[in-house]
Amino acid sequence: MMLETLGPTNPPPHRPALPGLDGVAPQIREAILARGQRNRVPSGQPLYRQGSPARRCYLVASGRLKLVKLHEQGKEAVFRYIGPGEITAVVAVFKEKAYPLTAVAIGDTQVVGWDRPTFMALLREYPELALHLLQVAVERLDEVQTRYLELNAEQVQQRLARALLRIMKHSGRRTPDGILIDFPLSRQELADYTGTTLYTVSRTLSAWEKNGWVASGRERITVTDPHTLVKFSETGETD
Repeated sequence: MMLETLGPTNPPPHRPALPGLDGVAPQIREAILARGQRNRVPSGQPLYRQGSPARRCYLVASGRLKLVKLHEQGKEAVFRYIGPGEITAVVAVFKEKAYPLTAVAIGDTQVVGWDRPTFMALLREYPELALHLLQVAVERLDEVQTRYLELNAEQVQQRLARALLRIMKHSGRRTPDGILIDFPLSRQELADYTGTTLYTVSRTLSAWEKNGWVASGRERITVTDPHTLVKFSETGETD
């Protein structure tokens, strides 16, 4: 695993709060980060691999991770994307299990990691951290349930619209042309994320481009008409 250790965290005093610890008081947040180890993961390299013992949980300080499930046939299913401030692998570390997924860096990514003894000590020392992580776990469970219902009850075009909106909500950046999904996202990755085929994604995006809903280039997607896309995701209709 190509992961470069940068040493203990020593965040500057005016560093913005990390969203993944928004529920924690600033002084406690700084103490928690200081007890972790900061690492750099080059683009395209794994932070951890599916099936390996879960030694550490991580918070993304900058960059992004793609969490993927590898099947026996070698096919990759994208489970979710982890952006700056989000935490991953807490449950696996807490339960002393293997990592259930592989985490791959999208772009140069820096993370803060805690081994199990350190993290358990932090949970005992700072109960509000435990409460915050419970909230994160509930939100992710809700997302998993929503995606399960989408896979089983919705047409693929609606499912694709919901996926784009979900990614846009977490990783969108407003530009003069619309809301840009601010990391490289190929059509194949979008197909893996929505449980459909590259052909279906390409055909659907091409139709949406003609309608003026999205604009796409090489691994770049801009949602140019989010309001129409929201309506279509909810009803399957545009009029």
